Amino acid sequence: MTPGGMLAVQVKALARRSIRRTLRQPASVAPAILFPLLLLAVNTGGLRAITQLPGFPTSSYLDFFIAFTFMQGALFATLNSGTDLARDIQTGFLSRLSLTPLRRISLLAGHLSGAMFMGLVQALIYLSVGVAFGVRLETGFAGVIVLLALAGLVTLGFASLGSFFALRTGSGEAVQGLFPLFFVLLFLSSMYLPRNLISTDWFREIATYNPVSYMIEAIRSLIIEGWNAEALALGFGCAAALATVGLTLSSIALRTRLGRA
Repeated sequence: MTPGGMLAVQVKALARRSIRRTLRQPASVAPAILFPLLLLAVNTGGLRAITQLPGFPTSSYLDFFIAFTFMQGALFATLNSGTDLARDIQTGFLSRLSLTPLRRISLLAGHLSGAMFMGLVQALIYLSVGVAFGVRLETGFAGVIVLLALAGLVTLGFASLGSFFALRTGSGEAVQGLFPLFFVLLFLSSMYLPRNLISTDWFREIATYNPVSYMIEAIRSLIIEGWNAEALALGFGCAAALATVGLTLSSIALRTRLGRA
């Protein structure tokens, strides 16, 4: 078998293992799906009057706020991906793998492929629920494909950060401690209001420098604006930068961790 074929086999096997392990833990899957939808329902019902503000981009707060669910789903990918990898470290599974011909890139790619698959499943569920309750993408079916691609890239970025902290600390508890920090980044973004309608100066400044804002706005643009090249470029650019940083740090941490093993 060629090196490329062997790499593909290794990645496929580890991705399958990652997906199966996640599906066998309903306590991890259910909150990642239900919690964002519950917050979507509560906030859409409670903040509907915001659409009456002059300059608000849509008459449906559901259309505006649904982008939040995709971001929160990616944050759950951070938690689940990192916790599972930390468990592999604590049980010695990673140490045993280091004694096999498995390539480091296969381990990382397989693990993150599983996380991305679950992230895309979550994104499809969020989108289906949104469409069922009246969300209509201005970009049509092509917009759905782009939205899922962006959601997958965002999931990859956050999941790679979760993997880095798992490899760096070897502790599932340390990874779980990141969730509140990342959740704060969501709230300090343009999640509830467009940045131009945020009246508090310090909040608007933080939201402007917060890359999460641009990922949310890229998803939102596909739903309520149509093809906004600037919003999409910024959203994909921030997601790609996040994934690059996360993958680089994870690769370095994995090399160090396997070196210890």
